[in-house]
Formats: sequence, C-alpha cells, structure tokens
Amino acid sequence: MTKISFKTPVRRTLTAAIAVAIAIIYIALSATRLAAAFLGSRAELSSLQMAARLDPGEAEYRYHLGRYYDLVARDPASAVNQYKAAAQINPHSARYWLDLASSYQILGDTRRQTDAIERAIQADAKTPDVAWEAANFYLVQGEKQKALREFSVVIANDNSLQTAALQFCWRIQPDVDALLSNVIPARADAYTVFLDQLMTRQDTAGAEKVWDALTQTKDSFEPKYATSYILYLIKHKEVDPAVLAWQQTASRFGYSSYLPSSGNLVVNGNFSLPLLNAGFDWQYQKQSSVNLTLDPSDFHAGRRSLQIAFDGPGIVDAGIYQFIAVQPSTSYDFSAYYKTGEFDGAGGPHFTVQDMFSQAIYYQSEELKDADFWKSATGEFTTGIDCQLVVLHIRRIPLGSPMRGKLWVGDFHITKKAS
Repeated sequence: MTKISFKTPVRRTLTAAIAVAIAIIYIALSATRLAAAFLGSRAELSSLQMAARLDPGEAEYRYHLGRYYDLVARDPASAVNQYKAAAQINPHSARYWLDLASSYQILGDTRRQTDAIERAIQADAKTPDVAWEAANFYLVQGEKQKALREFSVVIANDNSLQTAALQFCWRIQPDVDALLSNVIPARADAYTVFLDQLMTRQDTAGAEKVWDALTQTKDSFEPKYATSYILYLIKHKEVDPAVLAWQQTASRFGYSSYLPSSGNLVVNGNFSLPLLNAGFDWQYQKQSSVNLTLDPSDFHAGRRSLQIAFDGPGIVDAGIYQFIAVQPSTSYDFSAYYKTGEFDGAGGPHFTVQDMFSQAIYYQSEELKDADFWKSATGEFTTGIDCQLVVLHIRRIPLGSPMRGKLWVGDFHITKKAS
C-alpha cells in the first residue's frame, strides 16, 4: 500500500485548505438549511418562498407554499404549481397528491384531478384517510365500483369510519350479498356494524345473512350484538331464527346451561344461574315500586329464589319475564313455587303465560298470597293455532293499585304434555 506523506509544508497546507473548505461548505449548507427550516415554519408568503429557494430539494417547503396559495391566497392555479413541485420531489406522499387533486377540482380540471387521486392511491393504498377522500371523489364522479373499492379499504382499516363508509356503500349498492362478497371484510367488527344498520332499516332478510356471516367468523365480538339481534327477530315474529340464534350464541359464549330442554322449557327456572337479562333467559326491567333480589337464604329448589318486594302505587307487573318458544295448538303443563310475606292492598300478583303476539292469556294462576311456606301453583294450557312464542311473567291484578308485601318465587317448569 502506498503511503501519502503529510510531512512536507506544501502538502500540509493543501490538506488544511481542503479541510477548511469542506468545513465552510458544510457550515454554509447547515446554516442554509437552518434558515430554510426557520422560514418554512412561518406563515408569511415571503418566508415560505425564501425557504423554498434556500432548500429547493425539500418537498415540504413547496407543499407549505401550495397550502398558502390554496387556503390563504385562494389562488388554486398557484397552489397547483407548488403541489406539483412537492409531488415531483417526493412522489410517495399521498397527501401531496390529494391536495393537488383538490386544487384541480376547484379549477374544474377533472382529468388531472383523477390522475392525482390515482397517484395518491398508488403512493398509499391502505391508509383510510387517503381511501376516504378517494372514495368520495369517485362517488361524486359516478365511479361507483371505484368508490366501493376505496370504501372497502376504509372499512378494513378505520373502525371510526366504518359506520359512515357502510352507509355510503349501501346507497351505492343496496345489495347485501354483493356487499358481503366484494366490499365488507370478513371480520366481526365490520359485520356487527352492518348488522345494526340493517336492523335499523328493518331489513330482516339482510340481517339474517349478515348474522350467518358473523357466526362463521372466528373473531370475538360482544354478546350484546347477539342479544340485540335476537330481540329484533322476536319483535319481527321471526321465532325460529331467534331460537337458532340463541343456540348459536349459547355455543359461542358458553351459555349452554341457558338452553331449554324437553324436561323444562323454562331456562334457569330455579334462578341458580346468573341472570343474563337477554335472549331466552330471564329478562327484567326496573318497575316503579318494585324491587327484585336473588335470595340465597330461602328457596324451594336449587340454591336461591327470586324475591320480589312490592311497595307503592302504579304496580302493573314485577318487571321480570321470559320468552319461551312453543308449538301451536299444543298442550303444556305449568308449575312453579311461591312464598309470601304479609300483603297490604287490593288484588295481588299472578303467574301468567301469555301469547307474545296476540296477547292471549293461556294460563293465569290464582292470586299469590297467604303462603308463609312454599306452595305450588300448577295448571295446564293449550297454545293457539298460530302461537310460536309465549311470555312467562308475574302480573298485578287489578293493574296499578297500591300494594305492599314480599313474594318469593322459583322452581318454574313448563313441559309439553304427553300425547
């Protein structure tokens, strides 16, 4: 290897001069860039122009100039020149292309606007903000399939925009099958939002398709979506799909103990399980002058009973009920146990089995009073020709009259009578 000697005066002087020159150039460049950075942070036109001149290879200064012409000077033609310069320096910034497209839109140059939008998508195809702006542009232009493509990106990548994006998709293509196949990602978060929207639109057939897709995913989702769907089906007299949905919900969330059986159609009849307040388990709503408590200290079977305390006027029912799927024109046996404290007031509570839709009363017990020990209430009933669903609840008769007292209930059974 050849060694370079720095021992001669000429060489030492030359080396020092080169080092000084390099240092001066470096300092000058650094100072220029610092000055450009300082000027580029200011909101005045002259400062932004000087920053762009001092550091012409920095795309941000051109972009800031474009923003000034766009938002402050309201000069879209000048904004276009600066946005184009920024995008040429850094073609990988989707934001530059989107703002360039916006300026072209103001100028009415649809062709160049379209080109800029497509360059933005090429630069960043998966960012939801880019896809959102592109989708809305295509929607305005009537490019429905391109709009759906970009809304699909939004739905897949931004939960906060899913609801709005799905609403746009429905307006473009109100076809559940097509949206499930081509637009909506096969994920529980997207399906649950779409399911809610279809239920709001009263589209039962569509909701059933989305529910089916939801149950086929392995993604987790909150039980509230299942229970709201089941309640929706019940309200729309879709009893068989509601029963199936409850079975699927039980399998998915570990509710197998909450399924009816041939030995007892009443779920959780002795209140030993926690009350889900959903589906085909007991449901309850707070009623004026009524208080519900699970009581482990006194029960007929299982581990506890339900204590119902009545205290005041306006009492209609206890506020607790259960949906029970039945067969039309079929006879059933009913039994339950109850115990009471002292009651004051006219009338009293009754066990009632009632048709969910026709409101026909199939069974009503005797008044539940005067029982300081556990007593049974039994009977049988036959459903109507169109009956598919009954409601088991505890009603006050006469309705609304003042009453004070406590009632314990439990060990409910409903079974189909042998032929």
